[in-house]
Amino acid sequence: MTIHIHIPKTMLLTSLSKDKMNVVKEQDVVPFRNRVKEFTTKIGMGLVNQTKLITAASELARNMLRYGNGGTALIEVVSKERENGNRLTFADQGPGITNIALAMKDGYSTGKSLGLGLPETKRLVSVIGK
Repeated sequence: MTIHIHIPKTMLLTSLSKDKMNVVKEQDVVPFRNRVKEFTTKIGMGLVNQTKLITAASELARNMLRYGNGGTALIEVVSKERENGNRLTFADQGPGITNIALAMKDGYSTGKSLGLGLPETKRLVSVIGK
């Protein structure tokens, strides 16, 4: 699964540093979380926003394992003019999400879960930087 977020041309970002990690087994999630934390620390992100981003990253990494048989995660420090941020890109070879709009609704699940992971992940990261 690759999740693309549209970035308006007025917000073009420059990648300052990056690291690509394989997440192919459950044991890969903790080192991945630690690396995300290192990248948030690089830009001086506050503890609350660090926690939100790391929580969202963990959820997406676990979904990639559960539904996409693992994959890769790209962690970047990005810059727009004088502002820095972190961008995470997840890619796997799974079947994909048939209906993204439905998958982003609370309570929807194709597995045996509460169906809160993707919607809550979006809420966590959409708050960062506002």
